[in-house]
Order: sequence, then structure tokens, then C-alpha cells
Amino acid sequence: MRTGEPLPAVGDILESLATGLWHWDGGERRVTLDAEAARLLGLPPEPVTLGEAGMRARFHPVDWGEVDAVVQLALSEGTIAELRLRVMDEHGRVLRTVRSRSRPSVDPATGEYHVLGTLQEVTEPGTAAALRTSVTGDWRRSREAFLLDAGRALAEARSTQEVLRVAAGLSMPGFTPDGQAVFGVQGDHLTVVGHHGQSPGDEGPFVDMPLSTDYPATEVVRTGRAVYLSSPAEYKARYPASWPLAARFGRQSWAYLPLTVAGSTMGTWMAGFTSPVSFTPDERSVLTTVARMLAQALSRAGVAETERELTEGLQRSMLPRLGPQIPGMRIAARYVPTGGGLQVGGDWYDMIPLPGGGGRFALVMGDVQGHDVRAAGLMGQLRIALRAYASEGHRPDAVLTRASRFLHGMTYGEDGSELRFATCLYLEVDPSTGMLEIARAGHPDPAIRMADRTVLLRPTPGGLPLGIDPDADYPTTRLVLEPDETLLMCTDGLIETGGHDLDTGWRRLRRILEEHDGDLEDLADSLVQGVHGPSSHHSTGPLADRREDDIAVLLLCRLGPERGCDGVAEGDGAARPAVRRAVLTVAQAESERIAVARQQLRELLHDWASADQVDSAVLLLSEMLTNVLVHTDADALLVAEVSGGPAAGGRTVRVEVSDISDDLPHKRDPGELASSGRGLVLMEFLADHWGVDPRGEGKTIWFELRERQAADVPDPA
Repeated sequence: MRTGEPLPAVGDILESLATGLWHWDGGERRVTLDAEAARLLGLPPEPVTLGEAGMRARFHPVDWGEVDAVVQLALSEGTIAELRLRVMDEHGRVLRTVRSRSRPSVDPATGEYHVLGTLQEVTEPGTAAALRTSVTGDWRRSREAFLLDAGRALAEARSTQEVLRVAAGLSMPGFTPDGQAVFGVQGDHLTVVGHHGQSPGDEGPFVDMPLSTDYPATEVVRTGRAVYLSSPAEYKARYPASWPLAARFGRQSWAYLPLTVAGSTMGTWMAGFTSPVSFTPDERSVLTTVARMLAQALSRAGVAETERELTEGLQRSMLPRLGPQIPGMRIAARYVPTGGGLQVGGDWYDMIPLPGGGGRFALVMGDVQGHDVRAAGLMGQLRIALRAYASEGHRPDAVLTRASRFLHGMTYGEDGSELRFATCLYLEVDPSTGMLEIARAGHPDPAIRMADRTVLLRPTPGGLPLGIDPDADYPTTRLVLEPDETLLMCTDGLIETGGHDLDTGWRRLRRILEEHDGDLEDLADSLVQGVHGPSSHHSTGPLADRREDDIAVLLLCRLGPERGCDGVAEGDGAARPAVRRAVLTVAQAESERIAVARQQLRELLHDWASADQVDSAVLLLSEMLTNVLVHTDADALLVAEVSGGPAAGGRTVRVEVSDISDDLPHKRDPGELASSGRGLVLMEFLADHWGVDPRGEGKTIWFELRERQAADVPDPA
């Protein structure tokens, strides 16, 4: 061409360059091809219009799957859409590879997009390495695997710092960033949420940066569109004012992408590269996908952290501080929420000073049905009501009866709907005597760890859970906490977890109680951590992970003379005391508690050398208790005590059953078919010593067994 001659027609230019034109109508879902474009796609060289299915059939299915994603990315960024596609013949063989460049646009009237672009054949060597292009082969598979792993890792991150650690560890296929930063927005200023690949303090100039600053991250926040800078020259030309801030990091390429959640830009993700990156459409697609996942992960983490802050505030307001230590007593408590939602549930504990002097106080352990905000609200109200009733001086049974009536009125509507109930264990403590008065409303029984670490579950009579029957009765049980003994109160979340039921769960807790050597605070931590990990109590650290149920634990230890609550003399490592005792009342109307008494005796003799002697002791106890319930109108009081040790020539178990009847038992000939009269015969045959002692009111029948090794027990035959 000579200077001044008119330019050739566009069509002639494209024909001379073997370049075809195509137009995609998003509304009609149809594609129009000129003659050259039709030839490149293996069709007769003449203009043609194809439907979406006809167009799809001309390309490799994997490559066609990229088209919509690349077009949508170009639309969101206002950039060129570039694709490399394999054209297939009718036999499924690759005919040629073509490259398409286009600029999508959106029809403002209909919202449909239109794409007008070019097609050119790409000449490539036929080697396997040459086929590993940006949209085919190994790179595509690596990218898909990377995005899958990144999405899984970011979805599992539960805090902002954890999200940032995951992002810093991402290894993108072929172009991993050497430095990253996450910018947030606070008012009209940019903030730095976190960064990686820079030194501590490098974030200083970017903290509290006005959004009006000529800086890529602020532009992304203002416009919601990504900024790609392939070279230092491009950065300096577009952002001369902020270039000095970036120049000192020595990077060659930068990508600034919006962190968008629900259509709102919450910040910017910066990825910096020490090697030049051209930011092809596929590379931009990977970065955009990571930015979207990162935004979702940060949003979830922010919500979770806000909920945790709210949780900690609620817990601090609802859970009491145990206050000053009680003379002669030690108390430790823990609370661990479920971990779901607001991490606030219906479990609670409390310590209430009682009127009347003497240092008496009440301990409360409760569990409102549910793990939601409603349960937490009812728990707070019920806790206040219990404190009020206890502070008025009511006895334990009256406190629970009033609390049940209160909760019944709170949870029943006029039509009797929305039943909510609560279990509760309430006990009054007299520190001077160790006397415990216990009332129980459907709650797990307490347990006692004796001075020698023998652990007994202490069954106590109880009533229905609070809130079910406004007129329910709650019997009171009296126990004495001996010196160096520890009382355990807990909710069922500590027992029934990990597939355990009440029986197997108690066995697991008993093992922890028996094997623990530390002080009371350490024991509380061991009980919680042995099941669930760190607790959320104010004295033991951060919130734990998700739980099957809330947990509340309260330990009360009565100090012995010069001894700690682990049962070992402080400072001298003295031997543990050789006395253990169990006390139980069996009422006339509660004959089923004979089985409880037998179990208590077996637990008391858990380490007895001879199993046959244990069976004998249990049989004799059954005979004595049955005799009281059948032949008198009185209740039976059981006292079982193990004393002695190697220094005293061995151990002895003494079992006493007392009642208020003056009728003394006498030996009778039971006869072959008689149902009674064998008790004293068994006493003479199985016990080492036995007797009947009259008392001021009533009598006590007792027996003793001296421990023998299993081989020393005589054969009854």
C-alpha cells in the first residue's frame, strides 16, 4: 500500500490473515459464523448459523466446558475473553486447534450477553508437551485438583487467622504467589487483615489508608473489579503515587482481586509474584475462584468469631465465679458448650451462700432441655429463681418444688404447648461437719471419690425433672463427705458422649478419677479434656470444638488434716488413709434400693482379693436388709466400712444394718421349703464375726469379714 491510499475492507484483511468472525447471541442461544470461521470448524466454507448444540459438537467437550466461565470472567472484569479450543471431526479426532479472542457485552434491556470475536488456527508441534496448553492436558487437571483441595481447606478453616494460614499455604499450579495480603474495610479506610511473605511491620503504610488513595487495593474496593499488573512498568504507569510503596518488595507482577460476599465487596486480596505473570484468562480464572472462596471463608470466620465473642460474654454473665475458698473445702468447676450455633446451651452450675451463718452454702447443677438461645434464656431465669428460693432459707426439697412450679409456668402456654423441662441436682453443704443434704430432679447421681481413690456412685432418691409436674415432691438424702473425699456433680454431656451410655460412661469417668494424681483444678481439667478437649471456663482457656452435648462439672473436696484433695499428705508423700465408708438408707417403700445397696458394697470392695468373699458379703447384706423390710415397719440404715491395711495385719470389712425396731432376730429352723429363717444360719457359716447390738431405739445387726487371698478361702464343700 502507498501512503494515503484507503485501508482495505475489514473482511479482506481478515481473509488474508485466515481469520474468521463469529457472533454469539446469548438470548437466542445461537452462533453465526462467516465463511472462514465455518471452514476452521470443519464446515463448508460459507456463512452459517448454528444452535448451541451444533456449536458444541464441533469442539472437544472439555474445552467447551471452559467457554461460559471464561466469558463470564471477562464480563465481570471488562477484559478480553481468550480461549484455545480443539476442533473435532466426525470420528472424534482432533482436526485442529483454534484460538478465539472476543469482548463480551451485556444488552442493558434484556440482560443477555453478546459475544463478537475472531477465530484463528494455532500451529503447534505434535508433541505431548505441546498439548499441555493453558486450557488442555496436565495443567487443566492440576488446576482442578488445586481448586478442589483449596476449597476443602478453606471450608474447614474456623477463624480468620486459620483462613489466612490456609491461603498462605496454597500452591497454585504454575504461578504460586510469593506474597499475599488481605485488606479489609473499616469505614472509609483500608485496613490490613493479615499478610504473608512480608516482614512484620511491613504493613504499616497500608494500615488505615483512605479509600480515596491512588492504590490498586482501594480501587478494587471502590469499583468491585480486579486489577492485574503484569510488570513494574505497568504498575508505575497506572499508580505512580503508590508505586514507591510497592517497589521496595521487589516483585514483578501483582493481582488485586475483590473479596465479594452477597454482592458486596468486603475487601481485597493481593497476590504478588517475584516472576513475571502474564495473567492469561485461565490464570485469572484460578485467581478469581480462589478470591471467591477466600471471601466466603473470611465471612464465615468473621461470623463465627463474632458469635464466639457473644458466647463468652453470655457465659461470663450466666456462669458464676466460685468466689473465695470455703475454710476446709475446695471447689472447682468447668463448663464446655456444645460448639454449635452461639455455643450457649442449657447446662449450668451455681454456688449460693445460705442464710443462717456457719458458712453453709448450696451447690446446684442443672441442664435445661435444648441447646439453643431459648434454652440459655430459660437457664438464666431458672438459675435466678433457684438462687432466690435458696436465699430465702427453704430446704432442698422445697427449693426444687418451687423451681419446678416456676419452670412449669414459664414453659407452658395456655394450650399446654412447648414443654421444656430441666434436670437438677441441688445440695446444701455444712463445711464444719461435711453434711450434705441432697435433692435430685431427674439428674445424674453424684459420685464420691474416697481418700484412697475408691469411687462410688451415690444413688439418691429423686423426683421428676423440673417443669413437668408443678406439684412434684423431691425427697432429701443426707450424706457425710468425709475428710479427703471429693464429690463429683456433672451433667449427662460428660457421661453420654462418644457412643457411651450411663453405665459405660461412668466407668470411663471412674477410671479418670481413680488414676488422677493432681490437685482439684487439674482433676477438673482431666475430666473435661479426657472426653472433649480444652474447656471454656474462665480459668482454662479458649472455647472447645464442636460437642455432642453441653458439659458442666463441679467438684467439692473436704480437706483432711494436713492432706490435699488428692488424698496424699502434702509434702511428705505419706500413704493414703486405709478407711473407706459407704452409708445408705433403704426405706420400707423402696425395696428396689436393696439392689443399689448390693452394688454400693461391690464398689466398696472393688479391689478385694477374694471374689468369693465379696459374693458372701453381698449375700449377707441382702439377708439383713430384707429382714428389716419384711419383719419390721422401719427403714434400714446401711453403714459399710473397710479398715486396716498391711501394717495392721490386713483389711477388714464391717457391714452394719440398723433399724428402730426393738425385736431382736433369733435363729430358726427354716425347713426344707420355708422362704425365711436362713439369715442367721448364713451369718454363722460365712462371716468371720457377727452380732446384734441393741441401741437406745432399735438395734444394729452386723458382720465382719477379714480379707483373705483367693487361694486361702476355704471351699464350702
